[in-house]
Amino acid sequence: MADFQTDGKWCYIVFWVVQRSNSLRLDWDSLKNRLLIVSPPCLAPLYYDHKLNGSTAAPSVYLLKFCCVDRKGLLHDITEVLTELEFTIQRLKVMTTPDEKVVDLFFITDGRELLHTKERRDNTCGYLCDVFKEYCISCELQLAGPECENQRTFSSLPMAVAEELFSCELSEKESCTQALGTATTPPKKAIVTVDNLLSPAHTLLQIQCVDQKGLFYDILRTSKDLNIQVAYGRFSSSIKGYHNMDLLIRQTDGKKIVDPELLANTCSRLKEEMLHPLRVIITNRGPDTELLVANPVELCGKGRPRVFYDVTLTLKKLGICIFSAEIGRHSTQDRQWEVYRFLLDENCDVPLASSQARNQIVDRIRRTLMGW
Repeated sequence: MADFQTDGKWCYIVFWVVQRSNSLRLDWDSLKNRLLIVSPPCLAPLYYDHKLNGSTAAPSVYLLKFCCVDRKGLLHDITEVLTELEFTIQRLKVMTTPDEKVVDLFFITDGRELLHTKERRDNTCGYLCDVFKEYCISCELQLAGPECENQRTFSSLPMAVAEELFSCELSEKESCTQALGTATTPPKKAIVTVDNLLSPAHTLLQIQCVDQKGLFYDILRTSKDLNIQVAYGRFSSSIKGYHNMDLLIRQTDGKKIVDPELLANTCSRLKEEMLHPLRVIITNRGPDTELLVANPVELCGKGRPRVFYDVTLTLKKLGICIFSAEIGRHSTQDRQWEVYRFLLDENCDVPLASSQARNQIVDRIRRTLMGW
């Protein structure tokens, strides 16, 4: 559950949270510190400083070069350690050599903002070497240079692949949604109701959607993308697998939304982002099999949290090895996407050439990402 409200200067937010997974140890003190870091300074309205006006500076990006002997599930195990250490993977390049060694280039930022200290860098490399022991060959961590910018994008996706990955329009919502489920799973729905009579100053949006990971994030991310100000919101706990959310919203000029076309576009966009926040396909890349996962990039340039972690975890559970991986950006007409590309190793128990096996892999990955 969650409640939040704002008067345009101050924002008050209350979350009731439950840790559903025991796979990761949650450090509540560290979580509190990270929330304080991303929150605006509480004295900003009283003591104006032109340096604080506008967005905060982006965190420094560091390059982790990790070389080790290859083994099944290695990439996820490294990702799990980096997550435990509170690093965020911004970019990635993973290569497997013919002699069964792996060279991993992780472009990371630090949730604790301590990587500028030698102690934090040494402790990170030392911890990685301790965890992977005889598999570890070398580990280096340093401030990223110009190569970081070179990793921001990769070569353009083939036109046919890009069309398949980004072609799920809202007009196809019902058919696309049906494809997400199985014969035993009901189709997922999203309902958005508009009320302009309840409040003289705000438009009320009443939202109902199936319970899924990141739902609260997707609704507020979309509101931000549409330049909608949320004055008050209430996010209820799941009831029979569905969440209900009430939002009192207005435009950036402080007025309620009365234009029918703008309201229709807002509702349509919210439904699309709730039903299809991620795109997952498996395609052929020459003679090889490639998995692609894409999610929209926020206006501030951030990608969706934990996507890489969830995808590598699913592939590990399925017994599928990753030959190479990279993260980059792809631009379509109206937005930018973060795209994860995984070249899958054919030497596994799963017949990757089979359409049925590919559909099962896509379904498992999507379910993990959505928390179903």
